[in-house]
Amino acid sequence: MDAAQLAAVVKMVPFSGHLGFEIKEMGPERVVVHALIKPEYCTTGGTAHGGFLMALADFAGACGAFQVLPEGAQSTTTIESKTNMMGAIPVGSTLVATATPLHVGRRTSVWVTRVESETGKLASVTTQTQMAL
Repeated sequence: MDAAQLAAVVKMVPFSGHLGFEIKEMGPERVVVHALIKPEYCTTGGTAHGGFLMALADFAGACGAFQVLPEGAQSTTTIESKTNMMGAIPVGSTLVATATPLHVGRRTSVWVTRVESETGKLASVTTQTQMAL
């Protein structure tokens, strides 16, 4: 997919567009999404809020699940998600979310998303289950 096609995917999910998510890579084996941490996405101390990290990971995993939908399915939805917060990343940093499949089945897929700073500091790890619709 070229940059325009990847940007169109972000626009399909208005919340993700509002948060400034940018898909850098999207395929059935790996999805990479970048996001700049703005002050309004922070908690006390000027670091990324956990909800922002979770939203980023959910979007990355959902993009992956969309790539592996079974024949006849049109969409996907998150039915379970668990996030471990690992480290604080400061405002002004760019986050890199990398989602990879753990399991791809007929009705569900499970994705693991690592959210890191550009320098590789781990912010969070999310495991989510997506159901095909």
